[in-house]
Amino acid sequence: MVLGACASTQEEGDVLPEETYYEEARKAMNSGNFNRAETNLDQLETYYPFGRYAEQAQLDLIYARYQNLDLEGARSAADRFLRLNPQSEYADYALYMRGLASYNLDVGLATRYLGVDPTDRDPGEQRRAFQDFSELLSRYPDSDYAPDARQRMIAVRNRLAELELHAARYYIRRQAYLAANNRARYVVENYPESPSTEEALILMTETYQALDLDEAASDSIRLLAVNHPESDAFDRNMRFQGRDLTPENRSLLNVVTFGLMGN
Repeated sequence: MVLGACASTQEEGDVLPEETYYEEARKAMNSGNFNRAETNLDQLETYYPFGRYAEQAQLDLIYARYQNLDLEGARSAADRFLRLNPQSEYADYALYMRGLASYNLDVGLATRYLGVDPTDRDPGEQRRAFQDFSELLSRYPDSDYAPDARQRMIAVRNRLAELELHAARYYIRRQAYLAANNRARYVVENYPESPSTEEALILMTETYQALDLDEAASDSIRLLAVNHPESDAFDRNMRFQGRDLTPENRSLLNVVTFGLMGN
């Protein structure tokens, strides 16, 4: 009945006391009603932007939006908090949540609900997450959120490396071996500790061979042997055997033949 009365009063255009908005938001969050919490927090910010609950309301809004899967809204709220409260003792939390929103913006929703391979997607949000986590570790190395941020940076690094390999495979299918080589080499040079390094070295070697760059291919083989001597790209005598490059058959004859087979 009390909640109904509050809603009725608001519908009539009356502004509630600052404390009422805040208490209603907290009650809603504690009960898991993040939509209602967000509504009250938005109204609190609108009517009392410099009130006694302003800073805490901004922090709660980040969390409420994140729980509502409004990840872009959560990132925006965190960004606003950091602009308005650059010296806040909770700045590390806002930085962490801003990075977490970007971290899940592509990966969490795409993989969980759409079945999309995150390495196929634009890595822009992942790079933003990496930057936020990196800033958190730089500015607040002793933060409670630092250990998790560090682990997520490793995960982002591995995803970015795999994304480069995905592009390299794409170029190989189209016989664009120089472009494929550049992508594989980028992984080796920029993500040397990622699990993708072994395959990147294999692709580097094979594309060098396809480009008749024998000396560069030999250098890649030696690098692979030193760092991944157990790689299945070597036979039992440690001779590089690699894997056959398989370009995509894009000839008109192949398209026609496929069409006839389908009929």
